[in-house]
Amino acid sequence: MVDLAEESTTTHAPMSDYVELMPSLHGRGILRDTDLNRAEINAILDLGMVLKDLRTRQVPHAWLAGKTLGMIFQHPSTRTRTAFQAGMEQLGGSAIFLGVQDLQLKRGETIEDTAGIFSRYVNGIAVRAAERDDLFGLARGATVPVFNGLTSFDHPIEALSDLMTLKERFGTLEGVKFAYLGDGNNVCHSLMLACAATGVAFAMAGPKAFWPNEAVVETAQSLAAEAGGEVVITDDVDLAVTGANAVYTDVHESMGEQEVAGKLMALAPYRVTAKVMAMADESAVFMHCLPLHRGQEVDAEVADGPQSIIFDQAENRLHVHKAVLLQALHDERQGSDDDPASVS
Repeated sequence: MVDLAEESTTTHAPMSDYVELMPSLHGRGILRDTDLNRAEINAILDLGMVLKDLRTRQVPHAWLAGKTLGMIFQHPSTRTRTAFQAGMEQLGGSAIFLGVQDLQLKRGETIEDTAGIFSRYVNGIAVRAAERDDLFGLARGATVPVFNGLTSFDHPIEALSDLMTLKERFGTLEGVKFAYLGDGNNVCHSLMLACAATGVAFAMAGPKAFWPNEAVVETAQSLAAEAGGEVVITDDVDLAVTGANAVYTDVHESMGEQEVAGKLMALAPYRVTAKVMAMADESAVFMHCLPLHRGQEVDAEVADGPQSIIFDQAENRLHVHKAVLLQALHDERQGSDDDPASVS
């Protein structure tokens, strides 16, 4: 593989030097966390780190020139939309965004028809769907790769970004203990499955009424057994956090979720405080997928303190989204290394 330290900051990086990092997703999308095996996840993380290094050193890597990503979002988005759009453009391609008010769905066009038409214009589709059925319906109608940018049930590419952040911080995922506090929501589902698939020990603490989906837990425990990790679901904060390398939480009321009486009160004991962080390993980091509510799921002194790596996470969304797009959409025919425009 190419020695990154020897590359000029002005020379276009030839994709042929990195093709070994991107064989697994060609022509495929990501709808579910379980669409990826351990090797495929690690390939995405490794490529994300390469792409981060190239961008940091301002080495051009326009390997998706001529490709277009379509984005269909039913919910607002800051990080996911920007990561997909900026990532696609940094790879030399372009992106088209359509919000729910921009589509003919409100006039009765089916989501399958929408996907079929959109597929004639673009090379891949990123979707932020209110419900999984909409995501799967769009995937059925599409003839190009479809990427899950969040549903009410899961958030798989976000979870990959968090794994990259862990690997970047600790140098490896082996032996890492991960604690999640709060609501067993879509982010919890994806983190649990991603950690389980890569051997990261995962513990979730929250009130029993808001534990994650039982089928997801069973799948995660099966994956963990294969990968040498474990998955623990408990209502005991001390049990989940003691010795953890990373403490993670998410909002206590998810986007688009109907208000549930008593939920905020039930989740209040699972707020991440300085006392909670003190239970973790002395080198532990605090993580949150953002946006966050200081004083609700996390205290400001933790969110803004020295253990917080929330903005590293946010940045790594860009690099992992780029890695996914590049693996899925790159052209297997290699162009000339001397002509960046020929590499598409």
